[in-house]
Amino acid sequence: MAERTRQRVPKRIAQTVLHSLKAGVVPRIGLPYITVGRKDEIAALLHDFGVVAEGGASFHFIVGRYGAGKSFLLQAVRNYVMDKNFVVVDGDLSPERRLQGTKGQGLATYRELIQNLATKTRPEGGALTLILDRWINTVLQEVASETGLDEDDPQFTAAVDKKIGAVIASLSELVHGFDFAKLLNMYYHAYIDDDDETKAKVVKWFRGEYTHKTEAKQELGVSIIIDDSDWYEYLKLFALFFRQAGYAGLVIMIDELVNIYKIPNSISRQYNYEKILTMYNDTLQGKAKYLGILMCGTPQTVEDRRRGVYSYEALRSRLTEGKFAHVGAQDMYAPVIKLEPLTAEEMLVLTEKLADMHARLYGYDRQITEEELAKFIKIEYGRIGADTKITPREVIRDFIELLDIVYQNPKTTVSDLLDSEQFTGMDDDSTDDGGGKQEKNYTEFTI
Repeated sequence: MAERTRQRVPKRIAQTVLHSLKAGVVPRIGLPYITVGRKDEIAALLHDFGVVAEGGASFHFIVGRYGAGKSFLLQAVRNYVMDKNFVVVDGDLSPERRLQGTKGQGLATYRELIQNLATKTRPEGGALTLILDRWINTVLQEVASETGLDEDDPQFTAAVDKKIGAVIASLSELVHGFDFAKLLNMYYHAYIDDDDETKAKVVKWFRGEYTHKTEAKQELGVSIIIDDSDWYEYLKLFALFFRQAGYAGLVIMIDELVNIYKIPNSISRQYNYEKILTMYNDTLQGKAKYLGILMCGTPQTVEDRRRGVYSYEALRSRLTEGKFAHVGAQDMYAPVIKLEPLTAEEMLVLTEKLADMHARLYGYDRQITEEELAKFIKIEYGRIGADTKITPREVIRDFIELLDIVYQNPKTTVSDLLDSEQFTGMDDDSTDDGGGKQEKNYTEFTI
């Protein structure tokens, strides 16, 4: 094997990555150190986001069974687009967070997205106030540069008002744009006047935290609030505003679409699928600009014609594959991107990265050899049905557990564990992969 290029991963990041992966969740930091494969998928999505940055819009479903790497791909793309100056909002659906609801579930999703609003300089989220302040500072700097006036000059203030007004005018023509623009103008004047109380109220409104129109009317003078029915319209407004504020656009990432599939009431499910159709049509018909949308779900969540996305005929007719798509020759520009399993070679590269990271974290020279790495992968991919059923999550969890046990038990060797019946044995249990269960036809690695 070719000489490895080892990256020195900070221990804080290494610990977060290894602990997250062992627990079966995707870390929000450190992904560049362990990303392998998915080159075609990432390239296709980044191409689309290039169009978004030019004023277009895009919508994709990322489909794969549990543990196939949907969330990992989503987080990897999140890092890429933030590097390209996009604003990103991401969130998971749940029984309390849906796309549409009558008891605040849609608004709860909006609040989750806004809470996680992130930029390159604020990747952990909570970047709304940062963006608003940066926008105003940028306008002040541009006016100062263009006019050469001092900030205390009344003409300077008039020039700034004119420039702010141009941004606001471009938004006020859109649905709900008038009140949105009014609040932006209110925030600007509160910023200039050092009125922190008013700034906080405006941010509260933008975050969807007003629950009654009378309260918003009394505090801000606007007779409208963000609610279940129109939260998506405000994300479209934010996309245009972020562009005006100097960003490339807005990317919305929604995971755990299975929680719509699990809604027991068929009418409620249909309302949620209707919201997806609205978002899909907006992006393809030019009704949204500077906006990219990614949604993740299992194959059954999307393809089940009884209660999945395809149960809504208007979506099924738009999303189903054509006659030429087949495994190994996917159309990555199609609205539905199906994740194929990582190859054994890609998993070998990933386990090697994880072995180096583990040794770095715990301060020892890596013990597992390249031959043992290859043997581990060979056993994992040699199980019955592994060609279609194996997922990165299961392999990674097994591998990190292997490293942990060998490190904590010096008398135990990697070969001992690889040759053990618990690891090489198989279990023919299988369950459904869609509405919450997970296919599995081999034993998990337990010692």
